[in-house]
Amino acid sequence: MRPEDYQPQLSVFSHVWRLALTLVISAVAWGSRIGYQWEHARWWFVADLCIGLAGYVAVWFRRRHPVAVATFENLATAISASAAGPATLAMVSLSTRRRWREIIPQVILALVSGAVAEDVLNVPDVTEPWLLRYGIMVAVVATMVAWGMYVGSRRELLASWRARAILAESERDAEVGRARSVERARIAREMHDVLAHRISTVSMYAGALAYRDDLGREQVRDTARTIEETSRLALTELREVLGVLREGPGDADPESPQARPADLDELIAENRRDGMRIEYLCRAELAGMSATRVRTIYRCVQEALTNARKHAPAATVTVRITGDPSAGVDLLVDNPLPLRPEATALPPSGLGLVGVAERVALSGGRHSAVRTDDRHFVLHVWLPWQS
Repeated sequence: MRPEDYQPQLSVFSHVWRLALTLVISAVAWGSRIGYQWEHARWWFVADLCIGLAGYVAVWFRRRHPVAVATFENLATAISASAAGPATLAMVSLSTRRRWREIIPQVILALVSGAVAEDVLNVPDVTEPWLLRYGIMVAVVATMVAWGMYVGSRRELLASWRARAILAESERDAEVGRARSVERARIAREMHDVLAHRISTVSMYAGALAYRDDLGREQVRDTARTIEETSRLALTELREVLGVLREGPGDADPESPQARPADLDELIAENRRDGMRIEYLCRAELAGMSATRVRTIYRCVQEALTNARKHAPAATVTVRITGDPSAGVDLLVDNPLPLRPEATALPPSGLGLVGVAERVALSGGRHSAVRTDDRHFVLHVWLPWQS
């Protein structure tokens, strides 16, 4: 991570307390010289003040040009004690970048400038031992560098946490988007499984009303009543499906209401009452299967009958279910294809067999849906007996 990436924007308060601190440092450093300069070397007083003011102007550009500003400030401290404040701020700011190739030359320059200020351009009446003066100088420079590196490491840590939080939020948003897409596909599949069966029945009876002009009043009334009842059942099942989907269970978990083996028999009987010709044979004890497996078998049979009603309404559909706990359960649905497309055939949605494939895969089974050479459509599904 580059230093520019984790340098925060300073607030007004941050600027104010930094300025106040640099003024205090400049006052302390210049306080030992200002009296001598004013009394004996007033040119030095003016030069010290002007260079110090220039240092305060230059330090505002320390982030844009950190090395150049630090170099100027360190050189200024050799002549101007009032530049000690901005020089300190520039050195700390440079150290927050934590680049030794920038810090080490500035440390050397700061020590050399300090030595010049102490031994060449210092007031004559300084009596402190040179070891104390140079020891304090080294300690001050080391403290500035250490403090700046600590601030820089803390800023980088906070920036990395912030970046991780942003990444986590983006991943969470992506996951929510994926979950939303999965849920939309699930809703579409459920709606298709429930409604396609009822709507195809309504379409078949409505088509009969449209093309049969020889029906009596009683037959028309019965057909209309069937359409009404089927539409009401479609609305009821739609309401149940929406209620289930709001609960948020997973596709692999049992959902309420659950299909039972008796419901499968009722599905066959209902389609027979609606005019379909179905040969049904069940040689499997479905009562011993898990609710999820029975539900999957029910949906597969429902989808197969819906497709047969759409594309081959006059054909005889063969439904065979065999199996046992050791071999699993096999579903075979076979219907001949019409010689020519029906004029009243519903448009294909493309979701039915996709839903069958997804349900079978979620249950750990296999499926195939093929058109045979003798113009038959065969749906074959195998499922393990238990979840």
